[in-house]
Amino acid sequence: MNKFIVNGGCSLKGEIKIGGAKNAAVAILPATVVSDGPCIIENIPMVSDVAAIVEILRELGARIERVNGHTLMIDPTSINKYEVPVELSRNMRATYYFLGALISRFRTSKVSLPGGDDLGPRPIDQHLKAFEALGYEWSVEYGIVNLNYKGQYKGSRVFFDVVSVGATINAMLAAVKSDGLTVLENVAREPHIVDVANFLNSMGADIIGAGTNVIKIRGVKSLRGTNYSIVPDQIEAGTYMAMSVATKGNIVLKNIIPKHLESIIYKIRQIGADINIGDDYLQVSMEGDIRPTNIKTMPHPGFPTDMQPQMTAVLSKAKGTSIVTEEIWGSRFKYIDELKRMGAKIQVDGKVAVIEGTEKLYGASVKVSDIRAGAALLIAAMTCDGITEIEDTYHIDRGYEDIVPKLNELGASISIE
Repeated sequence: MNKFIVNGGCSLKGEIKIGGAKNAAVAILPATVVSDGPCIIENIPMVSDVAAIVEILRELGARIERVNGHTLMIDPTSINKYEVPVELSRNMRATYYFLGALISRFRTSKVSLPGGDDLGPRPIDQHLKAFEALGYEWSVEYGIVNLNYKGQYKGSRVFFDVVSVGATINAMLAAVKSDGLTVLENVAREPHIVDVANFLNSMGADIIGAGTNVIKIRGVKSLRGTNYSIVPDQIEAGTYMAMSVATKGNIVLKNIIPKHLESIIYKIRQIGADINIGDDYLQVSMEGDIRPTNIKTMPHPGFPTDMQPQMTAVLSKAKGTSIVTEEIWGSRFKYIDELKRMGAKIQVDGKVAVIEGTEKLYGASVKVSDIRAGAALLIAAMTCDGITEIEDTYHIDRGYEDIVPKLNELGASISIE
């Protein structure tokens, strides 16, 4: 296991290019299964979660070639299996997208229940509700979800009881080659939902409404291969924005979509940062004290749960009291104990964290519990007095490509041990 050794007290300055959205990539790559021809996917973030998806595609029989550093050619026409090996599917949540993709191709699939970050229970009841409405019967045996088509499907309406990104994408994948019209209501609206729909439409799918509360999918008989570029990663961009604020830095972020960052921009301006926005870039600089604020995570277009740990780390250095409320994941505050090892003054009561800003944090030995918690610990470590040792950094590698060399180029002092 790698360990990051972080020398605190840096101020990050310079330019950084934001990569493709990890949350889009881990859905779009499984979505290639439904194509009837080769797909060329550009702007793929080369993180470990993506590598795991690629390994599954190869195991299923797909032919994959790297065109260049961030572009893959995926030919799914040779896929001849509908079962994802358990050992390849237990370590991340996104493998459940193979459920929808494989039934769209074979009308049957077998995939392990989702794993990944330990953020609390990950029920897939909304996924199963959609599959059932689309004409599939399901069972769960020994942690494996089995789906089989039980009859002719002629269209249906699905109202999700809770807003779910995963269920929305899985329902789109399952419906894209079905007969009739599928109407999905109370769906998720995140940018990567729109990206998956755009990807499928580029192959000839008929999907409208992605990015709104209602998505309509009229099934088609076949889907052609396509060339597609994944959208920039709003969470990677937000993370570097938070890092610039925490370290009193000045960073220019390139290759972004500012509209995807509106809720993050609003909060970062609220705590005192100066943000200049261009068509596909923005500059974040910070001088003076960090101001306290209150944050509540919500589905898009609200403040994203995947930015909550990073902002909590920033607010631990604010001049005053902040309140952060986590409405999405029940166990997302597990990392707080690690911040407290560094001197942060945070009290958690259920889904609410009360943060008393402190002038100084101190180097300590801490462990990462999930991707975004790892980013939060990096933020805190770079502002510390002294040296911080961060263990279990494989979590960070799941969501951030080459983060250590990128930060060092901006002025950080981090080594990998």
